[in-house]
Amino acid sequence: MVSIKELKIKDKSKTLVDIFFNINQSTALVGQSGSGKSLTLKALLGLLPKSLEAKIDIDSEFELIRGDSISFVPQNPFTALSPLTKISKQSFANTNKLKELFGMLNLDWRLYNEYPVNLSGGQLQRVIFAFSLVNEPKLLLLDEPTTALDANLKYELIEILKNLQQKLGFLMLFVTHEINLVKNLCEDMVVLKDGLVVESGKSKEILSNPKASYTKELIDASFANREFRKW
Repeated sequence: MVSIKELKIKDKSKTLVDIFFNINQSTALVGQSGSGKSLTLKALLGLLPKSLEAKIDIDSEFELIRGDSISFVPQNPFTALSPLTKISKQSFANTNKLKELFGMLNLDWRLYNEYPVNLSGGQLQRVIFAFSLVNEPKLLLLDEPTTALDANLKYELIEILKNLQQKLGFLMLFVTHEINLVKNLCEDMVVLKDGLVVESGKSKEILSNPKASYTKELIDASFANREFRKW
């Protein structure tokens, strides 16, 4: 478990994020656009802009080092790699380990020598997953990794990710605005609004009996196939 005992992010005039929560085996960070999800991820990765002031107090069983114990999957796979350079030329990872991960992700190894522009969105996102897991991170941070995929591919990717976690044993923080995906993947859920935690706990309990009216609105919107970011 990673316990974020305090995470406070400020600009010159106001506090943008003021939260605490635990990252257990599989934890979802949920909220509409502007709730503080992306700032939280950037703070954990040490990528906040210099214009913001951050106070972070984390208790972890392992040292949090980006690129070593922490790995990251971005939202858009099409911008994660150079489209006109072969995938094999963009990786410095152990080839045998990467090939093993390609197999676990149901990817044809021949794609390793393809250009990213020749892959579908689902294939490319799985390549990014392989890259992010090749160094065996303790914590995987995912920034809405299904946004660029159609409905069928989203659920296929969620199942693959669930199986990978069970096999490899990494902790996972899954950032999303689609609560309907959380129920199939994450045991725990943290709901953010305006930089504050409005509700947290077991995903099944929150989904079946949300305490906060804001959470209920997000659930209703998600299962009606509407995106929070369009509100």
